[in-house]
Amino acid sequence: MAFDLIYLDNSATTELDPQVVEIMNRFREENFANAGSVHRSGQRARVALEDGRDTIARCLGAEPKEIVFTSGGTEANNYALKGYAFHAKATTGSWPTIITDRTEHHAILHPAEFLESLGLPVRYVEVTREGRVTPENLDQLMQSLPNQPAPPLISIMHANNETGTINPIRELAEVTHERGGVIHTDAVQSFGKIPCKVAELGVDMMTLSAHKIHGPKGVGLLYVNKELELESLIHGGAQERDRRGGTEAVELVVGFAEAARIAEENREEAMREVERLSHRLRERLKGIEGVCFVTPEAGALPNILNITFNSAEHLDGEGLIVGMDIQGVAVSNGSACTSGSMQPSHVLLAMGYPPAQAKAAVRFSLSRFTTEAEIDRATEAMAEQFKIQQAKLKK
Repeated sequence: MAFDLIYLDNSATTELDPQVVEIMNRFREENFANAGSVHRSGQRARVALEDGRDTIARCLGAEPKEIVFTSGGTEANNYALKGYAFHAKATTGSWPTIITDRTEHHAILHPAEFLESLGLPVRYVEVTREGRVTPENLDQLMQSLPNQPAPPLISIMHANNETGTINPIRELAEVTHERGGVIHTDAVQSFGKIPCKVAELGVDMMTLSAHKIHGPKGVGLLYVNKELELESLIHGGAQERDRRGGTEAVELVVGFAEAARIAEENREEAMREVERLSHRLRERLKGIEGVCFVTPEAGALPNILNITFNSAEHLDGEGLIVGMDIQGVAVSNGSACTSGSMQPSHVLLAMGYPPAQAKAAVRFSLSRFTTEAEIDRATEAMAEQFKIQQAKLKK
């Protein structure tokens, strides 16, 4: 890493893999043409774009034509919900119901709220104390839906970005399809850490983002089953098979494809090491008085560990994060999209944690570049910051 910092905020973003930087720079040097141009340079750019699409499609077990490139995970999630809702409304004359849960990323919750303001019904399925959606809860909610011309859309994330909790997407997809619905999953955090083949998961749509897997910022994708039609959200060109207008960012796709290839080819070995380091982190954090582990020991991503404290009502959550940063350790208390406000985590609140614990939560998120020495230094810093907070209480 180019700066002197122990970076344990990889769920927010990851550093660029040197191999990704190299291939992107090489492409920029060799070809800057528009992939829509008919001349030789334009067609070389088109080949690079489609090669990238093919590479990622293979990683997902999808067909290349089912991959729609976007500016990132947020746009892909918006496209999944709004594109489906607008198309259903146009073809059936009725809004579909959207079912999601309150531990989702705001890139799902906010589009759902927007659609609700237009008259679309939104329902929220309950989660367990670990933040997991069960097939039983989803089935019960779907049974309660009124008959509608448009099939309902279920959007449940594959793994939570704050806690790492993994949802049983395959089982949820089976329930969804049995009840005549369509299912989307946000797999931004899970891809590269656990298997994400679309056929095995049984999903109709899936979101990915490059910068969570050591790729560039500004590019993501939505997998859309070839049998499913969505309304375009961005008009003004025929790019992406008329699904998203705008000049394609070929160099970003090239980087995305290389990052995806590396992540998938090295996933098992890399995640074994990350899991070992995460276990070491958990064991060392147990030495802090009153620590409470939000991330479950089983059924969670290997790279995320979220903690809070039994004495949270007496702690300054922002002070913990800032104090860690002063000691050269970057962690967070939740989604980077809401950082700066230091509000209680909506995820932990939905899981039943009191506001004080939700506000004092600390998320450690590792990557395949994390070292054992960094884990040890981070736990020392966390213990020291907790002692500082406790000392302030005694004054």
